[in-house]
Amino acid sequence: MKKALSLLAIVALSLGTVNAYAQEDMSATEEVAETAATETMDSADAAVDSAAATTDSAATEEAPAEEAAVEEAPAEKGFTQILKEKFIEGGAFFMSFVLLALVLGLALVIERIIYLTFAQTNTEKLLEEVEGALNNGGVEAAKEVCRNTRGPVATIFFEGLDHYDEGLDMVDKSIMSVGSVENGKLEKGVSWISLFIALAPMLGFMGTVIGMIGAFDAIEAAGDINPSLVAGGIKVALLTTVFGLITAIILQIFYNLIVAMIDGIVIKMEDASISFMDMLVEYNKKNA
Repeated sequence: MKKALSLLAIVALSLGTVNAYAQEDMSATEEVAETAATETMDSADAAVDSAAATTDSAATEEAPAEEAAVEEAPAEKGFTQILKEKFIEGGAFFMSFVLLALVLGLALVIERIIYLTFAQTNTEKLLEEVEGALNNGGVEAAKEVCRNTRGPVATIFFEGLDHYDEGLDMVDKSIMSVGSVENGKLEKGVSWISLFIALAPMLGFMGTVIGMIGAFDAIEAAGDINPSLVAGGIKVALLTTVFGLITAIILQIFYNLIVAMIDGIVIKMEDASISFMDMLVEYNKKNA
C-alpha cells in the first residue's frame, strides 16, 4: 500500500513539473512573439517616417526650383498691350490727332461700305422684271417695279420711265442727268477719306520734327551730348511717324476697296442704262 501511494506521489510530482515547464515555454514563446511584433512595427514606422522625410525634402527642393522657373519666365505681352504702351510713349498731343484721323477715317469707311453694299443691284434680274411689267402692264407697272427696288439703277430706270411720254430723247437726257447725280452720291465722303490718308502721316512727321527740336534743345541746355537723352527724344519723335504711317496704310486699303466698289456699280449702271434704252425703243416700236 505504501508503495502504491509512493508511486502516485511520484506521478503527481512528474505531472506538476511538466505543466510548469509547459507554462514557462508558452510564456517564453509569447514574449518572443510580442518582441518580434514590436520590432516589426518599429521598423515599419521608421520606414514610413523616412519616406515622409524624403518626400518633404524633395517637395522643399522642388518648390524653390518652380519659383525660380516662374521668376525666370518673363510675362509675354500681347500685341494690343505693346501697341498701347508705344502709343502712350509717343506723347499725348500729336498722338491724339493721329488717333482722331484714324477714327474719323474709319467712320467714313464704314458708312461708305454699308451704303455701297445696299446700292448694289442685280441688274439682269431687274431688267427682266421691268421688261415683263412693261409688256404686261405698261409704263406704270414698270415704274412700280422700279419703285419697289433699291439702288441707283432702279432710280435711273424710274426717272427714264417717268419721262417716257416726252419722247426717247428726254428719256436719254434724264437717264444721263440722274446717272450723274447717283454717281455723286456713290462718291460722297470719299474725298474726306483721302484727306485723312494724307493728313495722318503729315501729323506724324510734324510730331517727329517737333520731337527732334525738343531733343536738340535738351542737348543745348545740358551742354553735352547724352546718348540716353538723345535716344529717348528721337524714340518719342519717331513713334508719331510710325502711327501716322499705320493710319495712312489702313485707310488707303479701305479707300481702294471703296473706289473699286464704286467703279463696279458705275459700270453696271452704264450697261443697264444702254439695255434699258434698247428695251424702250423696242417697246415704242410695238406701240407706235
